[in-house]
Amino acid sequence: MTDFTVGDDCFRLDGKPVRLLSGALHYFRVHEAQWEHRLAMLAAMGLNCVETYVPWNLHEPREGEVQDVWALGRFLDAVERAGLWAIVRPGPYICAEWENGGLPVWVTGRFGRRVRTRDAAYRAVVERWFRELLPQVVQRQVSRGGPVILVQAENEYGSYGSDAVYLEWLAGLLRQCGVTVPLFTSDGPEDHMLTGGSVPGLLATANFGSGAREGFEVLRRHQPRGPLMCMEFWCGWFDHWGAEPVRRDPEQAAGALREILECGASVNIYMAHGGTNFGGWAGANRSGPHQDESFQPTVTSYDYDAPVDEYGRATEKFRLFREVLEAYAEGPLPALPPEPVGLAGPVRVELAEWAGLGDVLEALGDPETESGVPPTFEELGVDRGLVRYRVAVPGPRQAYPLGASGLRDRAVVSVNGVRAGVLTEESGTLPEPVAGPAEVELWVESLGRVNYGPRLGEPKGVTGGVLHERQYLHGVRARGLRLGAFEAAGAVAAVPFGPVEAAAGAGDAGRTGLFRGTFTIEGIEGTTGASAASAASAVSGAFSASGTSGVPGASGASGVPGVDHAGLELPGWTRGFVWVNGFCLGRYWSVGPQRTLYVPGPVLREGANEVWVLELEDAGEPQVELGPGAPVETDAPGVVQP
Repeated sequence: MTDFTVGDDCFRLDGKPVRLLSGALHYFRVHEAQWEHRLAMLAAMGLNCVETYVPWNLHEPREGEVQDVWALGRFLDAVERAGLWAIVRPGPYICAEWENGGLPVWVTGRFGRRVRTRDAAYRAVVERWFRELLPQVVQRQVSRGGPVILVQAENEYGSYGSDAVYLEWLAGLLRQCGVTVPLFTSDGPEDHMLTGGSVPGLLATANFGSGAREGFEVLRRHQPRGPLMCMEFWCGWFDHWGAEPVRRDPEQAAGALREILECGASVNIYMAHGGTNFGGWAGANRSGPHQDESFQPTVTSYDYDAPVDEYGRATEKFRLFREVLEAYAEGPLPALPPEPVGLAGPVRVELAEWAGLGDVLEALGDPETESGVPPTFEELGVDRGLVRYRVAVPGPRQAYPLGASGLRDRAVVSVNGVRAGVLTEESGTLPEPVAGPAEVELWVESLGRVNYGPRLGEPKGVTGGVLHERQYLHGVRARGLRLGAFEAAGAVAAVPFGPVEAAAGAGDAGRTGLFRGTFTIEGIEGTTGASAASAASAVSGAFSASGTSGVPGASGASGVPGVDHAGLELPGWTRGFVWVNGFCLGRYWSVGPQRTLYVPGPVLREGANEVWVLELEDAGEPQVELGPGAPVETDAPGVVQP
């Protein structure tokens, strides 16, 4: 039986000192048929371990509806086949730039500020979830012949709270559920974070992007003995919609990695491969020194400026990291697997069919409710998607300003069937006053829930009210359209599509809606590259090809020989979601910086393929473009992340 322990100055495997050279790769951000290739890339870079979070909300979006917890087990099995160890961070909160920090909306909606505390009712649902999930980890611990060597208790808790009773209870729960490998915590290297987030008897680790010597000095003040580890070495960063892309110089990042290792520490490179926020699962932040100011939604790509880019290719950062890590390897590093190949030529997809948003809502929406005040998304059970609110302005009355207070996040507003404006949290009043009587309709979209800081769990929708002058408008009808409604097999077949030309004659209603088109792809004979390996590793599971009501690709893959990926662009379109063969690629938005959506090769089919575009603001010409995808970035412009 293999034994992994925390020693006074290092980790030990069967009593022998070992250094962990780990990299973060989230199984839920990578198509399952591509796990094998991405893990091989990590091994080729010189890593001996992989780390992953577990998003509770992906696996239990509605209370009691647990979906594919076995995906974590399948991923850990793939890790073992790749010859790597595994670090598992099950939360229940994960941050990760993921929707709501991984907490289900039914949890934050019910418990509010009681989440992540000793509250008995909150702890009860966490315990039920952990008892459902953790057998996937327990069965694969290193002591049982598996790859799992470390498990985290909570996540960066010192950045949020100081409830030691809760943290100690959670650590005890992990033990009760059968976790016997060492437990750890991770926090920023600051006194208040380490005092708030550490647990007596558990290994404390630090998260930072530079300044290893200073960071470890702070950590040593709180933990005089035990191995040093940077659990999140931020080698890049994530992007927000409407902001400049963030980049980190490869040479500088490699130097920071070298400094960590020169301190004798172990490391987890965050991210080694970032992947993609498929299915609208991207989170959001708040700006400001305390993360409580303006709203900053995260883009669909989670490339993270990582050494292995979103498309699975080696970057300059990969090559420099490999040089650093090679000095700490026990033998020659594995060769790189074949580089993924993009779609050979451009393909223009004509979107020949259209259905208005109202018709889509009739076919796929939840039942309409009526109440005095606007219900939040949480009250309606909507996690990802949008809600149509309808309310009447009594009359006759003169024209007054009309707006929405507490709006989260963006609303397209019509008055008497005519587009009147687009409202946001910062700009919540229509540009022109409204006279009564009038019928007002607001299509409100959540752009992603906050995943870090004190605004974690804040509700979405019209959280205050619809105001005419100072008067609240009551008697609000609300109906949700969840992204999950598109995922059921055959669901979109119920949408009454007509010819796309009808959109042009539908006035403002034709500016939004669901558009559909088809295209054809031919494979390349005799392919033996990354696409062949991906297709060979496809597995079957319990969920639809969309992969957004479970792990991406959990129902298997077909793929096109010789095509490992494609890139999809929507020039002239504004904001919405795209599906290819029922697989939700995620959100697009003309504000940038992201212009190209990543299409995993296993999603494509040889022969006929289908595209759906759900436009929520202003459609462009009825066509989308497919190509080889974004090139490997070299000296791309952007804000420099220190």
